[in-house]
Amino acid sequence: MGKGIEPNQPYLTNPIRPSGEWKVWWRLLRPHTLTASFVPVGVGTALALQNGHFHLVLFLAMMIASILIQAATNMFNEYFDYVRGLDTAESIGIGGAIVREGIKAKTVMTLALAFYTISILIGVYICYHSSWWIAAIGLICMAVGYFYTGGPYPIAYTPFGELFAGFFMGCIIILISYYIQTGTVTVESILVSMPALILVGAILMANNIRDLDGDKEFGRQTLAILLGREKAIRFLAGMFVISYIWMFVLVVMHIVSPWLMLVFASVPKAIQATRGFRGKTAPIQMLPAMKATAQTNTQYGFFLALGLLLTHWI
Repeated sequence: MGKGIEPNQPYLTNPIRPSGEWKVWWRLLRPHTLTASFVPVGVGTALALQNGHFHLVLFLAMMIASILIQAATNMFNEYFDYVRGLDTAESIGIGGAIVREGIKAKTVMTLALAFYTISILIGVYICYHSSWWIAAIGLICMAVGYFYTGGPYPIAYTPFGELFAGFFMGCIIILISYYIQTGTVTVESILVSMPALILVGAILMANNIRDLDGDKEFGRQTLAILLGREKAIRFLAGMFVISYIWMFVLVVMHIVSPWLMLVFASVPKAIQATRGFRGKTAPIQMLPAMKATAQTNTQYGFFLALGLLLTHWI
């Protein structure tokens, strides 16, 4: 591991640009990653609506809490990668609030904890109207968000980052969103949540492919590093393929409605994402492919939710 930089370095008080600009704070949220929070909530709620259950306020509460947790996780990432010396002013794909905009690291951490606090308060409302077991599950999800880059053994430094992110920010969020509307979890809801696990994990895989060289230099052991760049790209392509085959099989087995085949409308974006990584080695060259990966998750989730709604309406 490289030597970390303490968050009270003098240059933090000399911002390169005014830190009050709203765009600085918007970039700190890393908005391109927020698809991993709002898509699962939308899918879980649409699945509940298909079965005749929908509570608008619970839906909005779950959506806001999920987005806040994802945004806070991104801020923890920004903070801890800076403290450990991974982020510099030249780093690609980061919010850059600390290393480029001069915002104090402590401010970023405080804002992240504030987002967590608000999400907990929203969670109390959700639990009151559903089950207090949701509190335990929600706290586990929040702990994973923090320890993804925080703590002595960050999840992001291991080969299990994609699995943890996909399971807790994809699968579990869908099931919580479904449960708070219906009061139960069904086999159908579990099976429908599996592609979200894969595609949210794909967003992390795309990120790790882009950062492969830098991560290797700082001693990380991500799945992309263990596989190597070319195999990691093929693995990413395989993740896309499995997510589509999974839905096709569910339709063929009459577990879900044929309307869910609408997800195949997102295939071109998945192809674009995969091709965008091939032959690229510079992080900046891979930004369009990363964006396409997140868009694949968004489009897949949108068409999945639309298919569920059409099943209910038609």
